[in-house]
Amino acid sequence: MSSTTGSRIVVTGATGNVGTSVVRQLSEDPRVGSVLGLARRIPDWSPAKTEWSAVDLASERSDLADMFAGADAVVHLAWAFQPTHDPATTWRTNVLGSIRVFEAVAAARVPALVHASSVGAYSPGPKDHAVDESWPTHGWPDAAYCREKAYLERALDTFEREHSEVRVVRMRPAFLFKRESASEQRRIFGGRFLPGPLARPELLPFLPDIPGLRVQALHTDDAAKAYVLAVGSEARGAFNLAAEPPVDVELLGEMLGTRPVRLPRAAARSAIAAAWGLHLLPASPHLFDAVLRLPLMDCTRARVELGWRPERSATEVLEEFLQGLQRGEGAPTEPMKGRKVG
Repeated sequence: MSSTTGSRIVVTGATGNVGTSVVRQLSEDPRVGSVLGLARRIPDWSPAKTEWSAVDLASERSDLADMFAGADAVVHLAWAFQPTHDPATTWRTNVLGSIRVFEAVAAARVPALVHASSVGAYSPGPKDHAVDESWPTHGWPDAAYCREKAYLERALDTFEREHSEVRVVRMRPAFLFKRESASEQRRIFGGRFLPGPLARPELLPFLPDIPGLRVQALHTDDAAKAYVLAVGSEARGAFNLAAEPPVDVELLGEMLGTRPVRLPRAAARSAIAAAWGLHLLPASPHLFDAVLRLPLMDCTRARVELGWRPERSATEVLEEFLQGLQRGEGAPTEPMKGRKVG
């Protein structure tokens, strides 16, 4: 961040789950003079020091370099999870749109780019111990989300070689949740007609215990804190972000007071594939395959180099998210609007 007061930060995907937390925290940072939030639809939400501009990264007509001119950093968060049945559409937004962002950062001579990568960029890895940022990032090729995140890791490798003057940071967070993201994530992964009030422990007859289902979670606000720290530092490279403890069926069973029942991986996948094939479930079976293979991440580097620590445990994150799901909570932006079904 510039040493002078009044740094200008541009945030793409500024109205989504991570974007709303990053914009809010930047707007509260006394070192930041202005924030330009880019999104497909301009929200009614008006945090301090923040302007908005409507941009569709899938469109080649957007002049991103002009929008980036004079910025001290670009935080690139924009991402489309749907439609999972049309990977060419998500590729246009996520991959080609991101490459346009990278090219515009170089053209506008922005000194820093903070990019939202993901645990989903990692190649299959261990579930019994954590890996650091040197673990290969080739993703799980069958899942569009992982394939796109991994491709952008390679695109950034090339970008860094060609534009060494730009400080590039790659954030690789675990699964991100907050109360206000509940309605959006229900629609993205469970479908718009899945009733949030059904997310109650007493309605679960049992908890499926699927081999390999051990992942990490993080509160979105804690992830946003790492983004803001990266913007204000001289850090470069990749940073894993996750809270403790890892989430598995034992933890969920204790949290929900529900009995785990062993369910073969093939049976679970077949049910998800059938629902996805009938367009009843937005989350694809390919993403399910990837989740079962994601490694656990070691976050030592973020703690040491950024001074970052999550304020909430993974258990607290999930408890807050479930409360938001039951109440249909959201935020005052189009992607995050709260909607109760059922």
